[in-house]
Amino acid sequence: MSRTTVFRTALVAGAAATALLLSGCVAGENQSAEAVAEGDSLEGQALNIDFATYNPLSLIIKDQGWLEDEGLEVTWVQSAGSNKANEALRAGAIDVGSTAGSAALLARANGSPIKTIDIYSQPEWSAIVAGPGSEIDEVADLEGRTVAATKGTDPYFFLLQTLEAEGLEPGDITVENLQHADGWAALQNGAVDAWAGLDPIMAGAEEAGASLIYRNVDFNSYGFLNATESFLEEKPALAQLVIDAYERARVWAAENPEETAAILAEVAGLDESIASKVILERSNLDVDPVPGDAQVALLEKIGPVFVELGDVASQDQVDDALATLIDDSFVTQADPERFAK
Repeated sequence: MSRTTVFRTALVAGAAATALLLSGCVAGENQSAEAVAEGDSLEGQALNIDFATYNPLSLIIKDQGWLEDEGLEVTWVQSAGSNKANEALRAGAIDVGSTAGSAALLARANGSPIKTIDIYSQPEWSAIVAGPGSEIDEVADLEGRTVAATKGTDPYFFLLQTLEAEGLEPGDITVENLQHADGWAALQNGAVDAWAGLDPIMAGAEEAGASLIYRNVDFNSYGFLNATESFLEEKPALAQLVIDAYERARVWAAENPEETAAILAEVAGLDESIASKVILERSNLDVDPVPGDAQVALLEKIGPVFVELGDVASQDQVDDALATLIDDSFVTQADPERFAK
């Protein structure tokens, strides 16, 4: 049996089970369900939402036009990285945005009024990358070198965890703060010695001859879908619609893995073979969408790093963020069948 067949079989089964579980929840348990039950019209309402190549479900929703089919006025804003999604959320430029879990915690700890409302993936989307023909083949070789990383994103925190695991300090390297695509470009032209990469750009780099010198799936935090508190409070029915679309996209991805890869390839400008590697090998979309203990446990390990490096002023801020970041009231009532037409 091929890898694609195994992926499709496992993911379809998992997504179907999730859909049954979610659609079986009792309506009317919170404000969002009540608003939907009352039949509030969404026709003509405005929604500002992001899409990102590191969030395949967002690409599916945009491609399929489900939100627009509900009569919404949708403005899609591309996030180049978690840091950019957080900037847009904080500025009120988007209502809903996708980040890594580490970035969501950092933003919340520093006062951004966001809530995590869905887990869109459990990816292995980051690794330490050396350029084609590089003499660097292990983490120890990074000492005294320059590494590109986008601060405030999962690859940056992946880099910090990697250094600690391999006996190096952040001060042993020079971090060049570049957006993800710019980091790969800098690696190619020799401006940096290594790069804390992010898929799908990283998969394209591999195809071009780059090597992943350090991988550890446990250092990758989950994909967090976040919304501003004001959006959740003022437009709960619209927030529920977004979550319903996300959970429909999860089922759709399970049923259509090749089409999902094709959508990613088109948006990211990748060959379909590279996009397929990202979707089939390094993007676990068959994950419990309800944020909870698994995510908090991982973030509890990352939070102290923020304080140690001065990215957050105190551990109390991290603890408060962990206690208030998650809102599972929408995803526990998700109805993927709402868009099954």
